[in-house]
Amino acid sequence: MPTGDIEVKVETAEVLNSCKKLPFEMKDFIKKSEALRMQYRYLDLRRAQMQYNLRLRSQMVMRMREYLCNCYGFVDVETPTLFKKTPGGAKEFVVPSREAGKFYSLPQSPQQFKQLLMVGGLDRYFQVARCYRDEGSKPDRQPEFTQIDVEMSFVDQAGIQALIEGLLQYSWPEERGPINTPFPSISYDEAMAIYGTDKPDTRFALKITDVSDVLRNVEIGFLQNSLSGSQSTIRAICIPQGAKYLQEKDLETLTELIESKFNQGLLHLILRPDGSLKSRLAKFLNESQKLELIKAVQANVDDVVVLAAGEQEKVCLTLGKVRLEIAEMLEARGLPLRNPSAFHFLWVVDFPLFLKKEESALELESAHHPFTAPRPTDEPLLYTDPAKVRGQHYDLVLNGSEIGGGSIRIHSAKQQRFILEKVLKEDTELLTHLLEALDCGAPPHGGIALGLDRLISLIVGADSIRDVIAFPKSFKGRDLMSNAPDYVTPEELKPYHIQVTWPLAQAKASTH
Repeated sequence: MPTGDIEVKVETAEVLNSCKKLPFEMKDFIKKSEALRMQYRYLDLRRAQMQYNLRLRSQMVMRMREYLCNCYGFVDVETPTLFKKTPGGAKEFVVPSREAGKFYSLPQSPQQFKQLLMVGGLDRYFQVARCYRDEGSKPDRQPEFTQIDVEMSFVDQAGIQALIEGLLQYSWPEERGPINTPFPSISYDEAMAIYGTDKPDTRFALKITDVSDVLRNVEIGFLQNSLSGSQSTIRAICIPQGAKYLQEKDLETLTELIESKFNQGLLHLILRPDGSLKSRLAKFLNESQKLELIKAVQANVDDVVVLAAGEQEKVCLTLGKVRLEIAEMLEARGLPLRNPSAFHFLWVVDFPLFLKKEESALELESAHHPFTAPRPTDEPLLYTDPAKVRGQHYDLVLNGSEIGGGSIRIHSAKQQRFILEKVLKEDTELLTHLLEALDCGAPPHGGIALGLDRLISLIVGADSIRDVIAFPKSFKGRDLMSNAPDYVTPEELKPYHIQVTWPLAQAKASTH
């Protein structure tokens, strides 16, 4: 007690349990490897930070349920975990059944189920949904994760966005300060042109500027060769006071990184106090071009300007990566750019409905998923030039991370069948149940899914989503505590008509 008084006098004590020597101390300041923490997760959960993360998560989910159910009349519906394989999207986990050769699949998301619920008349659905993807883990991704899944009938894009903004405002932790709505919005094309990514971190500037008109006629082979294509461009990023914070080796590191990842070269120049430019490009520029370039990028003394030239998409992706690397370098040298306590939400809209496949430029794949509806003004292009169609797809970005994505769905069976068969060249047999449902009079509908793990990790400032999940999987998708996935004996596999083909080395080892 604050007074220091003792109110309990112990007369007897009973030891309820004893504790062996623990593999690590329960103190936040003692560094432990993530592997060790995950191996003894039940001990790691005792730490104050883990307790805070999980309790905050619980509180936010409860507030979200209150908002959706009590304020807006949503129905919480649990959808199946055992489903069937569906075309497109991420790789799915398969689960054997006792019918020879037949397997379930774990759903990547409840996408089809929530559309079927709209056909069934449950016009406002939500679920705290478990989702599964058989892909490698990243700091912000793992094989099983949780979404706040929402779907509504007779709604448009603005309605979904307003609902989600209200949901986040209602459930937002008080200690993190208020968030302002409506969130700003930017088109996909603008995001790529200005930030070089479809999930821009808008806590800092360093925007990409088009300087093609300034440098198009400069007689230097590097630029002329790069500008030979019809979609070619020259873009630049101006780094304020970069000469004071970045060394020559930093710029060389950036160049090497970009060349290795994007096969795209970088040029850089520095504006000296006398107004001259320090760059191998400078001798090719006349005085008028120098002044025009400085004006275009709004450079001041000691600013560093980095340039990339070539095919537009590649150049923007290159400078988008450079922008983030520069932010890391500047912050490492003591120049704060990204306020860790600031939360910058951003809607990214007007995505292309289809993207060209990497392996074949002649084939298209869904930019989001095959159930996204085209923008009404772009519908005629579906039949003439589908690559130019924009979708009614919207992503919610927070501090440079995508925390949600959704779309207005296709509610016409005829249009859905055309997109699957003619545009995406998919086998519609796998989606017969959905097409038949749409044919029964589906209302216009749309929805969104928020990545709960990623959202909470950004709110608490965790390095990984694994720090906001009670029992997460490792980077390789393993449960280090229980050592799952594990082997199953041939006898246990028999009812499922499965026979494992062992690697040769493992087979030899097992015989001894």
